[in-house]
Formats: sequence, structure tokens, C-alpha cells
Amino acid sequence: MSTVQAILRKKSNKSGLFPIAIRVTKNRKSIYLYTGQYIEEKLWDNKNHRVRKSHPNSARINNLILKKLSEANDNLLETEVSDRFQSVKAVKKKMSHKGNVDFFVVAEMHLKNLNDRKQFNQSKAEKGRLEVFKKFINKSELLFIDLDVPLLKKFQNYLLYGKKLAPRSVVNYMIVFRTIYNLAIEEEITDRKNYPFGKGMIQIKFPETVKIGLNRDEIQILEKAKNLTSAQQHALNVWLFSFYFAGIRVGDTLELRWSDFKDGRLYYRMNKNEKLVSLKIPVKAQSILDLYVKGKESKNSLIFPELKNVDFRNEQDVMTRIKTSTRKFNRHLKKIATALKIEKNISMHIARHSFGNISGDRIPIQMLQKLYRHSSVTTTINYQANFIHKETDDALDKVINF
Repeated sequence: MSTVQAILRKKSNKSGLFPIAIRVTKNRKSIYLYTGQYIEEKLWDNKNHRVRKSHPNSARINNLILKKLSEANDNLLETEVSDRFQSVKAVKKKMSHKGNVDFFVVAEMHLKNLNDRKQFNQSKAEKGRLEVFKKFINKSELLFIDLDVPLLKKFQNYLLYGKKLAPRSVVNYMIVFRTIYNLAIEEEITDRKNYPFGKGMIQIKFPETVKIGLNRDEIQILEKAKNLTSAQQHALNVWLFSFYFAGIRVGDTLELRWSDFKDGRLYYRMNKNEKLVSLKIPVKAQSILDLYVKGKESKNSLIFPELKNVDFRNEQDVMTRIKTSTRKFNRHLKKIATALKIEKNISMHIARHSFGNISGDRIPIQMLQKLYRHSSVTTTINYQANFIHKETDDALDKVINF
């Protein structure tokens, strides 16, 4: 006897959400076909084997469950008619439709996983890349077996020569496809035999990028800048503040509160990797803090006003406001650079590059790792390689200076 039933598996993901699966039992052995949907345990109705109405997407998920149950029953009946003694693994192979699954269905699972992890900016960017791909193939459905090397190479060429994207941007597209394909393999929706990535196929290699920061003279020009508008001066203050603290990322900078500063030190937790950071407050950074103290409403209020009145429980709104503020700052910084005749591009992220450029090889790499808050010293070495030129410059001089 065989049974098919929707269940909630008991092993949660990193976000504490539980996977919904279709359990197929045959000859007292069970297999699980995952739907790609994850929910909180309290939102699952064990009695009726469905998502509770209190879930915002209950109707859509329950319709998906019904569809999967129907497909499982149909395939199970077909399998039993053809060979009533097949093993449970054979049933799973038959029911999984390996390769005959829509790529964009799994893509939606991937985007949902990103949103569940509150990676809203990444989700938005990758959704846009998938829309470009849909427009390129002129289809809203694509089987995994059709997502092959020739198609991906054609799409790469379209991005490079049709849309004139940089090689690094094209790599970002390929990473999305690989991630979704790996998710499909992990969820046993498809298998690896048609995998289009790897040696001799689509290889994902990051092209070398040039990181250029400001030098000491250019920083001093910014520090002495006069006759700026109030908006330009504010943007410059935030930029310099980030630079003085070894290039704190703009999102972290805008979330800083007066309570983060104690006993002459800054204490904060990075959004990117949750690392706890403690840094001395440089005199130059204190001068900027003094400019904003008049706006201090309480010890827990924000230093800079960009995120004022934002609901910090809504992480998507916070990220949207940070992104909007960053664009505004970058516009002002560009105008400042033009007025001061600084030819290099200045943006909020360049504050980090500028710290790297000035530190060069003057600071031990382990100390730079602490200042940059990198999890691995290898990351620091690779990052700082963009700014250490003395040895290569000396080697060049030894050869040509005769």
C-alpha cells in the first residue's frame, strides 16, 4: 500500500523556518519530495496538512501543495501499474521528473529564501537579472535540461556585446544561475548529470578589478574644503567619518547611535558579518561628532539623520532608505570632487579604498584585518594587494634605471 501526504519536516534552516515536503510511503518506506517552501512551525496545520490562514501567502502555498500532491499521486499510480514491486527509490526517481522541472519555479524558491534571510537588496538585484534572462529567451518557462552550456554562452555574449555589461556584471548573472541549479540539486528536483557549470563548460571566474582610493593630499583637500552647500558638507562629513574609522560601510555608519560611543571608543556590530567592533575615536572623528551633538535627542538617538523615523523592525525599509541616502551622498560627493579638481571618482565606498590606499604596506596585515573587520586574513591580503605597489615599483626601477 502507498500513501502520499503533505508534511512539515522537523529540521529547520538557518532562518529557523521548516520545509514543507510531500511524503510518499510505499512498502513501509518513505521518501520526501520538497516543495521549496519554508514556514514557521506555528503556521503549519498538522491536522489538515496545510498552511494556516494566518500565513500571508497561505492560499498560494496551499495551492502549490495540492498541485504537488496531485502530481505525486498520478506518478505513483503510473509507477505501480508498470511495476507494482518497484523500490521506494525508483518511485522517487519517477516522481522527481529529474530535469523536467521549470527553472523559474526554483528561481522563485531561491528569491523567497533570500527574502526570508532578509537579503532584500540581493533578492531585488537577482530578480532583475532573471527578468533580463526571461526577455532574452522570450519564454516564461524553461526546463533544467534546456539550461545548457550553448544557451548560457549565447546569453553571456548578449550581455557582453548586446547590453555592453562589464565582465564582472556578467559573472553576477552566472552566479545566480549556478545558485539556483545547486538549489534544485539539493532539493532533489533535478540531478547533476546535466550540470552546465565547471571545467570545460561554464566556468565562473572573477575578473580582476582595480580599486583606487584617494591619497593623503586628496584627503587633506577634502578636509579643508570651503564654500560647500549644507547638503554637500553633510555628505562630506559622513564620508570623512567613515574614512576615519577605517572605512566603515555606509549602512553601518548611518545606523550608529550615541550609545555606541563609550569611554572614547566606538562599539558597534557590523551588519555584513555580525562582527563586534571596538575602535578608538580619532580626534578628527570627534570633531565631526561635535557638529551633530546639537541634534541629539537621547543617548539612543542616531548620529546622522538619514534613518530617523525608519521602523528598524522592517529591515527592507531600512535597506531601501540606506540605498537612497547613499545615492544622494554620491551625487553630492561627485560635485565636491569636481569643484575641488579631484579627478578620481569619489563615492561612499571609496572611503574604504582610500584607507587601504594610504595604509599601503605601512601597517601589519593582521592589524589591517582587525581594522577592516575581515573574517579571514586571506581576504585582507587580497584586498590590500590593490594598494601595495612598493615592491613591484622597486623591482621595475632596478631593471630600467641604468
